[in-house]
Amino acid sequence: MDILIESTEEFEQDLDGLNQEGKAMAIEKINQCADLFPTQKDYVYRKLHRIPLFAGLNGYESSLYALKVSQNLRAILTVDEDPIFNQAIFTLFRVVEHDDLNKTYQDIAKSLYQEIIHHSPETAPAL
Repeated sequence: MDILIESTEEFEQDLDGLNQEGKAMAIEKINQCADLFPTQKDYVYRKLHRIPLFAGLNGYESSLYALKVSQNLRAILTVDEDPIFNQAIFTLFRVVEHDDLNKTYQDIAKSLYQEIIHHSPETAPAL
């Protein structure tokens, strides 16, 4: 299985804002998950945490996760498995302090799932 790692501009900015130790820990944890994924997928998923999302995904399950980098640092990412091309894509969205995790996670989720949210029965206008 091939592993692709993609990052957003926001992730790169967050990484640049960290001290050398924080930056090294973030890169190490992410690479560790990517390296283990092809052979120890269940272990990697146990290391990733889902934060409960707002209602309105219309039955879909989010692929958005938080990865504990250190006591006070979390990486927010998606893992998308593509069995047709036998690959997994890790998309890195942000690296944030634990105190900012929930709000940042929810903001990313709203952005990612905007179309689903706007077309879900819970948000449809009553007739």
